[in-house]
Amino acid sequence: MTQKDDALEYHRSAPPGKIEIATTKSTTTQRDLSLAYSPGVAWPCGEIEENPDDAYTYTARGNLVGVVSNGTAVLGLGDIGAAASKPVMEGKGVLFKRFADIDVFDVELDLEEPDAFVEAVAAMEPTFGGINLEDIAAPDCFTIEKRLRDRMNIPVFHDDQHGTAIISGAALLNAIELLGKDLADLEVTFAGAGAAAIATARFYVSLGVSRENVTMVDVDGILTTARAEAGDLDPYSREFARDVPDGDLADAMIGADVFVGLSVGGIVDKVMVRSMADDPILFAMANPDPEIGYEEAKAAREDDVIVATGRSDFPNQVNNVLGFPFIFRGALDARASKINEEMKIAAARALADLARQDVPDAVRKAYGDQPLQFGPEYVIPKPVDPRVLFEVVPAVAKAAIDSGVARREIDLETYREELEARLGKEREMMQVILNKAKRDPKRIALAEGTDEKMVRAAYRLEEEGIAEPVLIGDTDKIERVATDLGLEFSPEVVEPAGEDHETYVDHLHRARRRKGITRSEAEDLLVDSNYYASVMVDRGDADGMLTGLTDHYPSALQAPLQLIGTADDADYAAGVYMLAFRNRVVFLADATVNQDPDEAVLAEVTKQAAKLARRFNVEPRAALLSYSDFGSVDNEGTRKPRRAARTLRDDPAVDFPVDGEMQADTAVVEDLLTDTYEFSELDEPANVLVLPNLEAGNITYKLLQRLGGAETIGPMLVGMDEPVHVLQRDDEVQDIVNLAAVATVDAQEEP
Repeated sequence: MTQKDDALEYHRSAPPGKIEIATTKSTTTQRDLSLAYSPGVAWPCGEIEENPDDAYTYTARGNLVGVVSNGTAVLGLGDIGAAASKPVMEGKGVLFKRFADIDVFDVELDLEEPDAFVEAVAAMEPTFGGINLEDIAAPDCFTIEKRLRDRMNIPVFHDDQHGTAIISGAALLNAIELLGKDLADLEVTFAGAGAAAIATARFYVSLGVSRENVTMVDVDGILTTARAEAGDLDPYSREFARDVPDGDLADAMIGADVFVGLSVGGIVDKVMVRSMADDPILFAMANPDPEIGYEEAKAAREDDVIVATGRSDFPNQVNNVLGFPFIFRGALDARASKINEEMKIAAARALADLARQDVPDAVRKAYGDQPLQFGPEYVIPKPVDPRVLFEVVPAVAKAAIDSGVARREIDLETYREELEARLGKEREMMQVILNKAKRDPKRIALAEGTDEKMVRAAYRLEEEGIAEPVLIGDTDKIERVATDLGLEFSPEVVEPAGEDHETYVDHLHRARRRKGITRSEAEDLLVDSNYYASVMVDRGDADGMLTGLTDHYPSALQAPLQLIGTADDADYAAGVYMLAFRNRVVFLADATVNQDPDEAVLAEVTKQAAKLARRFNVEPRAALLSYSDFGSVDNEGTRKPRRAARTLRDDPAVDFPVDGEMQADTAVVEDLLTDTYEFSELDEPANVLVLPNLEAGNITYKLLQRLGGAETIGPMLVGMDEPVHVLQRDDEVQDIVNLAAVATVDAQEEP
């Protein structure tokens, strides 16, 4: 099948199109329906009649954007009409929802005359929290947007104009940072004088580019004052007419610092690129074919040029999806009356700042493990970077507040956390631990400290104030890794062969000499950063440790168990995963340590897992799982969890509900508990699930993660005498940061 066949099948497969309406409240009972419609709707209608702003309280208006087009300038297709533009507008709705959790109604108006279009859109103001104008031909798009902005009291934004301006503006800020140039001194040449080009030129001027240094070229040549006086330019392009001789694009590019292409493909050659100033910036953004190919542009200047395109298969993609979802998210949440220049500038600067930060592993993997790092080939964040939501949106909301267009106060301190929660329950839960960790950061030893991921994690931990990381390994190698990654920090590094080596050998020998370890063997073991970190924690030189990134889990756990051991109130360690689903969180134990636990181990693991749940501010309700419900099968395997549950219920120190043995669906489905097993100690579904053995635990968490869509944190090691966590070998930097935060909170709670 061709790509065309694939695309047509994608859109026509049932149900046709790409979007649908979903209910957000329960509609399963007669009572639900009476509240959802008649007579229940009468009361919110009355409230809104008295106070129209209550529409934001009682309806979805505050999270609803209208994507409106007449189809007169659809990207790459031209004037195809309103009906034919609908797949594009639905696609825009998909992007709003996917990247910023904003709902969309797409509205295609068969109206080309600006007055009629403006009247139709303005009449829809009570429906929407904002209007995204799309694919409207110039110059009408300028008139329509201005008149709607002046008339409507909700944000109106023409993405074709401003989206490219904002994203390329962020790229420009970073490019001049790398090249040591100043905005005010830049000579900027534009190929194209349409809506996107004029809006981008205006935005660059807002950023600090001198209007007198902007040269714009259309199909007839340079926009000059002579052409303006001759009536050759419309009122919008006349704004950038310069008092210079006539000429073509090649003339305009001579000596230019920046080329901005918003025209058609293939109009720039290598000679024209070579005619530009030293260290030029070239944004060739025509799609699908740029004004000049990426490789051709780089080759023309022997790699001294920074190049961006609109293509995803080249570095530095100028992609509008980095802008409009997040600008609207901030505008809607601040209930802004408009999207102003301050908000657009805030978005561009936040995007530029984000590109200078370390890139998450998930983003790198999405792009084939490219070494994404701030530099000439990475001046704009990637569209799939989840951090755009909680880095750009607060900046936009703050700008709305500071500039006086916001009609709702936002606590910016907690707003970022609310935004992260939109990315999933796992982030919401992890934020609890991160906030606790930041209140009192602890020294966390990171074994395997020369590994790139450990260095990047140490940077994050220090930068965000989560913990005080101590990297175990060779100082020179760690510093080289940090330099190669462009991380500007000086991490604390401890070398196993450093000045404390003999002291640490003595400590290890004393601890293990009755276990057959000679002093010379202790000397050999201390070369291993895992053993060294364990001694650090055991001596109190570090408050906790992480290990296991480059080793098998059992091997990595060996040193901490030998030296640190279990807590006074625990005889066994266990591994617990937190599994976050859309609307619930469960803690799953044991999935990493105890192969075939008896009833005593199961009881202890349950208590330790419950204690961990409370660190996440979750009140535990524990279920000991089996393939039997309350004695329906009676054998030694089912008796173990049954007896463990009984032991826990008889323990006066256990202050949480616990029951078992029970099947997994009984434990998590409320109707089964309350209807079929109304005698159960659990009156709500369990959130701490204890598996009967390691095999079941491992299988369960992996199935729930891969097929159930659960986001996981862990495994978190419980039952140790000091904070120790063992990583999985494929863990990412975020996993390391998360577990270091858990270790810090563990250490805070140590007596």
